[in-house]
Amino acid sequence: MGVALDPPAAAERAVAGFTSDMAATPKPYRKSVWRRGLNAIVRPLARLGLTGPRTHLLTVPGRRTGKRWSTPVSIVEDRGERWLVAPYGDRNWVKNARASGWVELTRGRRREQLGIAELSPEAAVPVLRRYYELGRATRPFFRVQLESSSEEWLAEAARHPVFHLERRIRTL
Repeated sequence: MGVALDPPAAAERAVAGFTSDMAATPKPYRKSVWRRGLNAIVRPLARLGLTGPRTHLLTVPGRRTGKRWSTPVSIVEDRGERWLVAPYGDRNWVKNARASGWVELTRGRRREQLGIAELSPEAAVPVLRRYYELGRATRPFFRVQLESSSEEWLAEAARHPVFHLERRIRTL
């Protein structure tokens, strides 16, 4: 004889399984026409300082060509310290920043070159949690939620590079 399932309970389990599978599989980053169009709009707005207070225009030289590349980014700030988070993982700007050791941030009339230091996954966890809390638009690219365990956040930190913005090289 088979085991009879309570239909509402079975439905709840199916929905719970579906939502937990969704949380476990982050949305893949794709440079779609829509995203390129959005970046084309946000880039000049960030340059003018007309975006949200955390949005800056990041510019970094290409690791092979030296050509300067720019992309909008959100900065995490706390007690005078600032961090740069890569919500989509090891994108080209991350590789270029690692190679150069510095980035340029522009917001309105303020433009500065900053040294960077990549954080270990352990050190990145509190910054990633804060980034996740502040940035709803990039949450689908994470496998965790605010209430996830420290171990889950540590595993997630390996997928999202975090850079501490260090000494100001120069104000431009």
